[in-house]
Amino acid sequence: MLPFQIIFNPTSAAELARMPKELQLYILGEFRGLPQEAMSTDLARYGKLERAGRILHRFRLGDYRVYFERHDLGVVVHRILSRNTLKDFLFRSSLPTGEDEALQGNPKFWDLIETARTASAKH
Repeated sequence: MLPFQIIFNPTSAAELARMPKELQLYILGEFRGLPQEAMSTDLARYGKLERAGRILHRFRLGDYRVYFERHDLGVVVHRILSRNTLKDFLFRSSLPTGEDEALQGNPKFWDLIETARTASAKH
C-alpha cells in the first residue's frame, strides 16, 4: 500500500494550531479511518461540494467542519471552520438551502477556500 498523507495547507495548519491541544488531538484522531475511505471511490459519508469540476468534501467533527479534497498523495485539508463560523457565514450570505448546497453555490465560500489554496502555493 502506498503511503497516505494528510496535508494541511498553511491556512488549515494555522487554524488547527490556534485550537486547544485536546481539540487538535481529537480532530487528528478522527482522520484515522480516512485513508481507506479516501483511496476508495466512494466518500459517501462526507459532504460533497462541487464547482467547475473541483470537488471538496466536508468532514463534520462535532462543532467543526473540515474541508478537504483528494490528492495523489492522500488528501489536502483546506479549512477547519467552527460550525458557528459557518452558520454566521450562511446567515450573512442569506442562503435558504442546506449546508452543502448553500456552500456549493456560493462564490464567497470558494473564495475562502481559494485564499487558503493560494497561500499554500506561495510557501
